[in-house]
Amino acid sequence: MMYSIKQDKNEFLTKEQIREIAPSVFTMKADKMNTSKHYVHISTEKVIDDMSALGWGVVDTKQVRARKGQGYQKHLVVFGNDELRIDGKDGDVVFPRILMTNSHDGKNAFKFQAGLYRLVCSNGLVIADAEFASMKIRHMGYDINELSAVINEIVEKLPLTVECMNTLKGKKLSQEEKEKFALEAIGLRFDTNGKNFELQTILEPTRNEDKGDDMWSVYNVIQEKLIHGLFDYGVGAKSRKARKIKNFQQDTKVNQELYQLALSYV
Repeated sequence: MMYSIKQDKNEFLTKEQIREIAPSVFTMKADKMNTSKHYVHISTEKVIDDMSALGWGVVDTKQVRARKGQGYQKHLVVFGNDELRIDGKDGDVVFPRILMTNSHDGKNAFKFQAGLYRLVCSNGLVIADAEFASMKIRHMGYDINELSAVINEIVEKLPLTVECMNTLKGKKLSQEEKEKFALEAIGLRFDTNGKNFELQTILEPTRNEDKGDDMWSVYNVIQEKLIHGLFDYGVGAKSRKARKIKNFQQDTKVNQELYQLALSYV
């Protein structure tokens, strides 16, 4: 399910909608088969309630498929805040996001990452930053004050995110650089050996807002094609259509690596 954005504010999911998409969010007990008696269970629902008190509502959620440990598996909750919005001089509106992952099998702490969401499309862009990636809260000793401190630290660093975005917009690419970036980006998902890719098709924008030779525009075009599988590739004499990434863990990994790759060009 893709989350949608209204022109002036976020559209938050209700708990009923969240439960339908990712029921593991509401698991009230830990997986006894994989946790010790010392494990402290904190439901993700508790964090959602605390985030709401801090001004953040749920705009998207997902969970991994699980044959075993159903209800305890890793899940993703994406938060938005109506008071935070980035209006670019070129009309490109971007909404900051906080992505949280958790599980109830004792294998994961609460992990928080910063992200960006563009109004003109439905691409969730994860920010690949080591400091963001290291922001975790253990279940043991969890309280809303610790959560508030983590969220405030992420918000305080948002100007750096905006600065990176503006840097990407200011970097112009030659045709050769665009094709090089496209091929390297494809390599984040596929083994490119023995395969043929129509780079010009991958570089072709799907909307007018993404037309341009700057790194930000090219990055967004390729990000959408890469995540949603909007291109074909050849293996020998056969042509295959790339599949959309459905696993949110792979989605996050590819997004992080792609963002880092884009920054390496500037």
